Amino acid sequence: MAISTKRTPPRAWQRMISGRRLDLLDPSPLDIEISDIAHGLARVARWNGQTKGPHAFSVAQHCLLVEQIVNELRPRATRQFRLAALLHDAAEYVVGDLISPFKAAVGLDYKSLENRLSRAIHLRFGLPPVILPADIKLIKRADHYSAYFEATQLAGFGITEARRYFGTPQRIKAPRLVPLKSNDIQKIYLQTFKRLN
Repeated sequence: MAISTKRTPPRAWQRMISGRRLDLLDPSPLDIEISDIAHGLARVARWNGQTKGPHAFSVAQHCLLVEQIVNELRPRATRQFRLAALLHDAAEYVVGDLISPFKAAVGLDYKSLENRLSRAIHLRFGLPPVILPADIKLIKRADHYSAYFEATQLAGFGITEARRYFGTPQRIKAPRLVPLKSNDIQKIYLQTFKRLN
């Protein structure tokens, strides 16, 4: 009898602050908690932490801004669509916020992992696993507008450079961005989630 020398790769588990264990390669919606998402996103820095101020501008604060911009661009947006906007980067509570050039260098495996986790998050909170293309486009537009404001107010970009990368925000009032403490933004994120869910 031949003995197999092949080893089964170990599962990639992440223990969450709630006590849940999330399988990163095959995430189950049952292992996803909004408290873990809010906790993680409030502690993940946008722009690799290269922003002005005593606190990092977190992914949680970015997601709140994107949801606010979506609401301005589509004033009669459903709560479900606004929830999708709030959760648009929720997978980053596990995978972190990699800048776009690095995501491209890492390749499709990274994107595949992120997409699987996003689908599980959507299912967990009653959203369709895949958002409609028109809705994705609007969330992406709000995401670019948010990046423009973050870049020009916090990350040291000039107007011309920010316009080249992110376009020019139209039809919305420029917010005044002040990075908040992680505990404070975590609470605001959870409050907004509860209001929309």
